[in-house]
Amino acid sequence: MRGNTFGSIFRLTTFGESHGPAIGGAVDGCPPGLLLDITAIQAELDRRRPGSTPLGTTRREADQLEFLSGLLSAEGTIARTMGTPIGFLIRNRDQRPADYDDLRDVYRPGHADRTWEQKFGLRDHRGGGRSSARETAARVVGGAIARHLLHAQGIQVRAWVSAVGPVRTDRAHTELDLSSVWSSDVRCPDPDAAYRMTAAIEEVRAQGDSLGGVVSCVITGAPAGLGEPVFDKLHADLGKAMLSINAVKGFQLGSGFAAATMRGSEHNDPYMSTPHGIRTATNHSGGVQGGISNGEDIVFDVAFKPASTIRTPQRSVDREGAPVVLAPEGRHDPCVVPRAVPIVEAMACLVIADHLLRNATVHPARTRT
Repeated sequence: MRGNTFGSIFRLTTFGESHGPAIGGAVDGCPPGLLLDITAIQAELDRRRPGSTPLGTTRREADQLEFLSGLLSAEGTIARTMGTPIGFLIRNRDQRPADYDDLRDVYRPGHADRTWEQKFGLRDHRGGGRSSARETAARVVGGAIARHLLHAQGIQVRAWVSAVGPVRTDRAHTELDLSSVWSSDVRCPDPDAAYRMTAAIEEVRAQGDSLGGVVSCVITGAPAGLGEPVFDKLHADLGKAMLSINAVKGFQLGSGFAAATMRGSEHNDPYMSTPHGIRTATNHSGGVQGGISNGEDIVFDVAFKPASTIRTPQRSVDREGAPVVLAPEGRHDPCVVPRAVPIVEAMACLVIADHLLRNATVHPARTRT
């Protein structure tokens, strides 16, 4: 199969299956001389791992990161990139492939079972195999490496849960304390909304059902000039990155679909002179105009569908077309969005790092780390 590599210059390739021995990846194109805090990378992986929130799956994985190549030890847990491929491995310690034996010949509603089989002529029934969200752990590692590159340029990427089912926070990122995201089980920095989101997830969990939601993200400090005006628009690459994440059904930048209901006089972002140069008075464009970053905050939303595996009985068929009723047991998230926050951040970091290198603006050995 193709499509295992993401990026143009800063590239991440991932490998492995949900219930195989391990997953992992390789980052290629990372400049030499960049100092990496291995503890910080592990901490980002810990935020995504199964069991990281009481609102998620009961699968327990340590997700202990092992680097295989591309780094030189510097001091303590600090390593320096060599400019060569950075290989890494995450072993699956709590895989239970036998849990899926009764699904070997059955198509699960909402999953890629049938389309995978139609394309490849076979499929891995063990929790989706390569198409499982387990693969996204490798993305978080790649994104954490990219984040170090962004940090050297003064760029920050922060995401949070802004909606779970019908419950949402309408507060803009400028009104939220984004440093409190990780102290919330649901990863929402609005305490009132977080309380109601948690209650909604607990309710559907008790009913054997699931909920979708929205992860919002803001990129601050990105320079003007990232992205190209035709096919390689910055928001097009961000959209591809986000839509490649499991369970994502929608992406919008700035005002997004609401722009379709507005007039030009409402949606246009007026320019103004400030002590910091020419800025826009509003940010309906979400920090990107004509496919190119304009120096304002890059703001976008990512919509996730409800988890497909639920305990509520569902009708389906087997390979022979015979009707079956599924009510699978297992360790599944009643709502995927709390654990999706670090994945959204990781993919955003990968996109921005790649575009910085495309612009040839990054020289880690000459910048602060």
